[in-house]
Amino acid sequence: MHIEPGVVNGAKIVLSYATAAGAGGYAFRLAADTVRKQGAGSLALRTAATTLSVFTFFQILPHFPVGVSEVHFIFGSTLFLIFGAAPAALGLALGLLLQGLFFVPTDLPQYGMNVTTLLVPLFAIGALAERIIPRHTAYVDLRYGQALSLSSAYQAGIIAWVAFWALYGAGFGVENLKSIATFGASYALVIVVEPLVDLAVLALAKSLRGILDGALVTPRLHHAG
Repeated sequence: MHIEPGVVNGAKIVLSYATAAGAGGYAFRLAADTVRKQGAGSLALRTAATTLSVFTFFQILPHFPVGVSEVHFIFGSTLFLIFGAAPAALGLALGLLLQGLFFVPTDLPQYGMNVTTLLVPLFAIGALAERIIPRHTAYVDLRYGQALSLSSAYQAGIIAWVAFWALYGAGFGVENLKSIATFGASYALVIVVEPLVDLAVLALAKSLRGILDGALVTPRLHHAG
């Protein structure tokens, strides 16, 4: 989902600063709510865990340049289900920033676009989870269909934002449209894999109930809302 350098240039890139500021502001609002409910220490621990995870996903796991962007295994829904919305959002933003600072400085000008692309779909699946997961259901008890809905919604959001930035920056030319379509089609693999990963991780968390609990995971992981 990294927007390639040169896709959005000049004054147009200012929009990405505005969208990133909006996404960041909402992430800090979620963080403040998490601190109020679970404490600053819990938020710090979970943010450290998600930051390390995201950095690993982006830098170490296989990723492939395709069309206008890159196909990554992001596991946004997995991070949301295990750690909660605020730590997931902060970890996505910080992990992406660390990768840019230390390994891919050419991505830094696109940071606003990339962080928007990661965070807004995360906020969307937070709202979706409230609609499709009954309050008496802990996340470790999710069914495959629910996990698929969350993961598919997240990946669809990624594709939509990548398409938006590509169209905004490069227009509706045939080659640009082909590149967008190629990228979107390639993400089908991610949509297949990530719900299975979600369920596998949740099954592991369920087997560790009483051990994997407390400040390191979201309360909703093992307990009804």
